[in-house]
Order: sequence, then C-alpha cells, then structure tokens
Amino acid sequence: MISEIAYAVFLSKPSIFWLGIITYTAFVFAALISVLNARGKRIFPFKWHSRMAYIALALAILHGILGLSVYFNF
Repeated sequence: MISEIAYAVFLSKPSIFWLGIITYTAFVFAALISVLNARGKRIFPFKWHSRMAYIALALAILHGILGLSVYFNF
C-alpha cells in the first residue's frame, strides 16, 4: 500500500522523486540559513535553522520509508 504512494505519478514523475527533491532543498535551505547568518546576512533568524533541519529530517524519514516500502512490500 505504501509502495503505491511511492509510485503515484505527479507531473510525469513518481512521488518519491518529488519528495527527494523537496527533501534535498530543505537540507540546502537549512544549511544556507546557517551560512548566511555566519556571514552577517540576517535574512532569516537563526531559530529557523533548527526548524528547517527538523522539517528536512522528517521529510528524509518519510522519503526513506517510501523507498524501503518498494523493496520490502509494505
């Protein structure tokens, strides 16, 4: 059942593909917040760094579950 969600097609690509891109973007955004704050460019407050890291980690766990569901058939 979960593997069906992983292979559901949105915009001609499976949903696991899109979730991987969103996860990667969230990790890059979390790193970007830290780097920009270290250089003195305070576009986002530093508290958003940890929030984005938690969001990216949750997305990565979901992405991993979807990926493993294909191999273990759950």
